[in-house]
Amino acid sequence: MNLEDRGQEKLFEKQAQIYPQRVWGTYRKLKWIAMTVLFAIYYAVPWIRWDRGPSAPDQAVLIDMHGRRAYFFFIEIWPQEVYYLAAILIFSALMLFAVTSLFGRVWCGYTCPQTVWTDLFVWVERIVQGDRNARLRLDHGKWTFNKIWKKLLTHILWIFIGVTTGGAWVFYFNDAYVLWDQIIHFDISWDVGGWIVALTASTYIMAGFAREQVCTYMCPYARFQSAMFDEDTLIIGYDETRGEERGKHKKGTSWDDRGDCIDCKQCVNVCPTGIDIRDGLQMDCIACGLCVDACNNIMDKIDRPRGLIRYDTLRHIEEGTTVVWQHFLRPRTIFYIVLFSILGGLVFYGLTHRALLELHVSHDRNPLFVKMSDGRIRNGYDIKILNKTHKDHLYKLDVSGIEVLDQKFRGVADVSKKGLFVFANSIGQFKLFIFSNEQKEQRKNVVFKVKEVNDETEADQTTIFISRKKDR
Repeated sequence: MNLEDRGQEKLFEKQAQIYPQRVWGTYRKLKWIAMTVLFAIYYAVPWIRWDRGPSAPDQAVLIDMHGRRAYFFFIEIWPQEVYYLAAILIFSALMLFAVTSLFGRVWCGYTCPQTVWTDLFVWVERIVQGDRNARLRLDHGKWTFNKIWKKLLTHILWIFIGVTTGGAWVFYFNDAYVLWDQIIHFDISWDVGGWIVALTASTYIMAGFAREQVCTYMCPYARFQSAMFDEDTLIIGYDETRGEERGKHKKGTSWDDRGDCIDCKQCVNVCPTGIDIRDGLQMDCIACGLCVDACNNIMDKIDRPRGLIRYDTLRHIEEGTTVVWQHFLRPRTIFYIVLFSILGGLVFYGLTHRALLELHVSHDRNPLFVKMSDGRIRNGYDIKILNKTHKDHLYKLDVSGIEVLDQKFRGVADVSKKGLFVFANSIGQFKLFIFSNEQKEQRKNVVFKVKEVNDETEADQTTIFISRKKDR
């Protein structure tokens, strides 16, 4: 090969566009049901109301960035409780591992947002432009009026879906009814408008163009799924023993000395990622089951048993038997189930039994103490009282562990002889100076305790009272 030829050599092949063919069957119906339910949840949840009292938002699910709160029905998470979010993410990951170990990539095939929105975009494309062969002819044909208006209408509908997707998403971060009124009156803020535009663009690009490439190249789940698979994991599999030797079959001829696969390639045509499942389990397979529907339809037409391509375990496909449900209860799945059940129980208990009152006390760092002219020792403290209820409260502060000669609050408007006032669903910040005699210990532990005036709710924290510098 000379240098001139080498310069024209193609090192990479252009990504081939995939044109999934329409198919109908059990798994296609399940995908439609899953899509309908998920879209209903996504678009309906922000409009659900949940009464939390007059001082809190009444939206059932709301991530209030300005108020620094996250509300999920009866659960309320403050910024100081971000560890709950970490625990919820770990719980979700463990649950995903368990489901994957049992059922393979059903998350990818039925509930992943990329799959759901891509499925909807392909359906719109099919409605406007026709099924697989019609779309192929349209894309490879000349630019005519028929092609222009079909392409234009398809992209307009895609953008509309993108706008509704982005619009619904921002409802989770703002009061849905208030924001909707602002939208219809063209009175939205720049940040809300920016998010709608960004999410519209990302939906349009990911579901309209990237599609299966997101699953193959961008999503890490496909890369590490093999670590969660074993011979007893449910996968989409081709029964090679029954299917080979494959080849065309004429009606009326014998099936002896040949397999049931007639090499019609329907399983390839309907696959949203464009793979041939007959080549074995592949990273690109999202376990949607459409190839199973396509193959079963062909088997019905040629009067052969269903299940040449089926949901099954690798062990049972190789042994030629059906799935034994007892195989689901194996050490791997039991470990996952026990682990996420324990973690889920702990998270749920923590969220439902979270303290509604918290006290945080920080000792002054500079100066650590001040010796007054009369010999008394003064220590300063920053006090934060977290009132997580939806009612205003008045708290009494008690200090034990030392003899308090005097205490003074400085620069705080919500302090009275009756106590410390903290508004509902907010943090009360106070500056306190405590005066006491010099102690024998250089540092002495003291306990701060706040108690609600009208009930028994209380919280405490141990800190120190410093009387002198460290002895040398």
